[in-house]
Amino acid sequence: MVQLSDTGSISPGFFRDRVSKITRDLIQIDTTNFGGNNSRGEPEAAAYCAALMEAMGMHPEIVESEPGRASVVGRMRGWDPEAPALILHGHIDVVPADASEWSVDPFSAEVIDDVIYGRGAADMKGMDAIMLTALEHLHATGQRPQRDIILAFFGDEEAGGVYGSDWLVTHRPELFEGATEAISEVGGFSATVAGKRAYFLQTAEKGIAWLNLTAIGAPGHGSARHADNAVTKMADAIAAIGHHTWPLHYTDTTRQLMEDVSRLMGVTFDEANPDPQLQAIGSAIAFVGSTLSNSSNPTGLTSGYKHNVIPGKAEATVDARPLPGQDDELIATIRELAGEAVQVEYEHARQAIEAPYSGPLVDAMIAAIAQEDPDAVVLPFMMSGGTDNNALSRLGIAGYGFIPLQLPEDLAFPELFHGIDERMPIDSLDFGVRALLRILQPQTYSV
Repeated sequence: MVQLSDTGSISPGFFRDRVSKITRDLIQIDTTNFGGNNSRGEPEAAAYCAALMEAMGMHPEIVESEPGRASVVGRMRGWDPEAPALILHGHIDVVPADASEWSVDPFSAEVIDDVIYGRGAADMKGMDAIMLTALEHLHATGQRPQRDIILAFFGDEEAGGVYGSDWLVTHRPELFEGATEAISEVGGFSATVAGKRAYFLQTAEKGIAWLNLTAIGAPGHGSARHADNAVTKMADAIAAIGHHTWPLHYTDTTRQLMEDVSRLMGVTFDEANPDPQLQAIGSAIAFVGSTLSNSSNPTGLTSGYKHNVIPGKAEATVDARPLPGQDDELIATIRELAGEAVQVEYEHARQAIEAPYSGPLVDAMIAAIAQEDPDAVVLPFMMSGGTDNNALSRLGIAGYGFIPLQLPEDLAFPELFHGIDERMPIDSLDFGVRALLRILQPQTYSV
């Protein structure tokens, strides 16, 4: 491989060809995850990543949790033996794409005007390519990152990580030995805030409370008077839950974000009214708009089989998302709203996580942006959804979302996730490689 220049003198465009090729190669491996244990392509994508990692001397291991459900993990040694390991991780699965809705084949990885189109371009095969390209560069130029880098590409992230990160943390925790922090999606993207370019550093994620609701009543004829009606009980419960206004509750992350945005706006933050700050963050509101309170959305309602038969049971589903430390309060409130006549049970639960917006790693991420985009600012934020950082948190690993992407001002990054014509500018991927290299703080060594 060609010996490349060191990190400090890399010019824009240097990594365009390589990061573009890896992104397109990964997109062209159809890794659609349909949920449950129904997926395709994970072993092929894991093998592709493993081959690149093997060439870097990372000794990757492909791990299958079930036949056809694959992840891959390897390690690159750092130059500082006292530093704890850092995990860089991504996922190789993608959500389904209906080709009839797209302007291009979702798995063709077509390039139009220096933009790569395809399912996974943003979520998150382009980011996977950034990590691989950055570490390839270190290996090719005789450099090492400061810390050991554990590089992991998980399957099944799009369906909760049951066959991916969750499984590996439970069954193969030794693969992550020595790691204290992790970097992955979704943060790092740029957006315009109060007229200034800002990069969003994800330090927290809301939790998950997927709930099943059941109401029992007396079955009967639809023409009769009927006070004990399961459908009515459930309708009342779902209406109460769906219309509930959750109170504002600021965590360390969301308060810091609101105060930082207020400073950019030149106003004082009024915690009773965060709407001006939310509007000021532009397209990023799609990720952070629901992170100032708990949330609960009814998502399903099932009952009955005939117009003139009152059923004996009605069922519903609710997607509730607690803030850090709010799990008990959220479930207690939902049970109160549902009423005594409706049973509320968990289908799936995951606690929220929050990492400090301070320390050497955060400083390195902020410094990397200052070096690559001196006029920009970095802002912390909480994700309303979740990532594989949540599973790693069970090992005591603090997770951050920060794969830097300098995006065109008119490109709304949150809309790319799971969207039609998902895409990523090649220049943004090139920027990501350069910024990530600075975060890894490499030094040259003798080979």
